[in-house]
Amino acid sequence: MKKKSILKKNKRPKSSQSLGKAPGTVVYIGEKEHLETKIEIQDYTKDTHSIFDTNNVEDIFNFKGNDRITWINVNGLNHTQEIIRIGEFYGLHPLLLEDIVNTDQRPKIDEYENYIFLVLKMMYFNKKQEFIVEHISIVLGKDYVITFQESDEDIFDPVRARITNPKSRIRNSGAGYLAYSLLDAIFDNYFVIIDDLGEKVEHIEEELFNEKEGDNITQEIQSLKREILRIRRNILPLREVVGRIVKSDTILILEKNKDYYRDLYDHIIHIQENIDIYREMIWGLMDMYMTTISNKMNGIMKVLTIISTIFIPLTFIAGIYGMNFEYIPELKYKYGYHTLWGIMILIFIGLLLFFRKKKWL
Repeated sequence: MKKKSILKKNKRPKSSQSLGKAPGTVVYIGEKEHLETKIEIQDYTKDTHSIFDTNNVEDIFNFKGNDRITWINVNGLNHTQEIIRIGEFYGLHPLLLEDIVNTDQRPKIDEYENYIFLVLKMMYFNKKQEFIVEHISIVLGKDYVITFQESDEDIFDPVRARITNPKSRIRNSGAGYLAYSLLDAIFDNYFVIIDDLGEKVEHIEEELFNEKEGDNITQEIQSLKREILRIRRNILPLREVVGRIVKSDTILILEKNKDYYRDLYDHIIHIQENIDIYREMIWGLMDMYMTTISNKMNGIMKVLTIISTIFIPLTFIAGIYGMNFEYIPELKYKYGYHTLWGIMILIFIGLLLFFRKKKWL
């Protein structure tokens, strides 16, 4: 199934809702205002594993401090009171909670004494093959990871499958490795998005090289420009985010797991390089399109000029013998009409041979 591009303007979050509010006021800024809060809990050790789904925030309070690794995935950001209750129970800073429910927040990292807070964008193609950009926040604690996302559709199924496997590294490497696994799943989908973007650029390039007619080419190029700018805006800050994790001295990420975050850093550099390459290519597509149109116009003008040049002397001759003078010597000549046609045909053929010799035809 063909993946759908972003051809329509995306509604921007209503940031005006937070105007005049005190810093740290938890106000949901986004479009999905009618979703039900769903909470998924993955609780495991090296030898045990349990899954628990609930709609009640209080159910997650039983999983803190049980000497197990707990992944709490909260779907739905519109119920701010429930977000506040979670924040109060885990001792999260009010400014952090404000960023969780603000879907317009750029990717960032904040380090606190007992936890690390990450904000980034999750990009993927949903079941309908529509391009989705979703706000997600990650809180990494000593023995827990809490993820807050807008809806219940995500790209973490491979991580869930690895958690169920008792022999997997994720079951033996602590909360820091779990957070890495979630970030790695998000970054892997960035590659999918970039590859799809590259296919679109190559498709338009092929159309331009083949000089295919189409009024929608400019619309496709403009759509790609908006798409690459949106992707770049959401991915560009991640280099700093991952770099700070790699350089951090936090005890929440074991030294043996730092190599995995360094690998993430390499991935984000690779992704950004590809984005910059496709950005330059997209910017060049419009120039290529205008050059193609200009070449076609030059070809048309060339043909019209040649036709005009051929008929100028013929028109001159016809003009002379079309004058209403009584005493034109050739008017009385028996073969004047045929001679005039012969001269005009010779001029026509001569000019064609001249243009071909000059390689203008």
